[in-house]
Amino acid sequence: MPRSDQVAATLASQADICLGYLAEHPEELLAFMQHTGLDPDALRSAVGTPALQRGLVDYFASNEPILLALCANSAISPEDFMRVFHQINRTEY
Repeated sequence: MPRSDQVAATLASQADICLGYLAEHPEELLAFMQHTGLDPDALRSAVGTPALQRGLVDYFASNEPILLALCANSAISPEDFMRVFHQINRTEY
């Protein structure tokens, strides 16, 4: 698998974990929607798109308390999460 495909697959996986976390924490979902300006219909329409995937990873990476809670609940190390964040912010695919 080419490197860009690996990054895209990892991004999609991380984004799914982020979205799952938000779905379980309505107050955090509301904060994310307010931050992005997405209403429920727009959010549903954006699920699975690269733009939303990047937005989810960026949002969690920029908010340490929610990042640490996500990592603790998902058995992901913060370092692994941030590695994906750095890969998507330096890689064009």
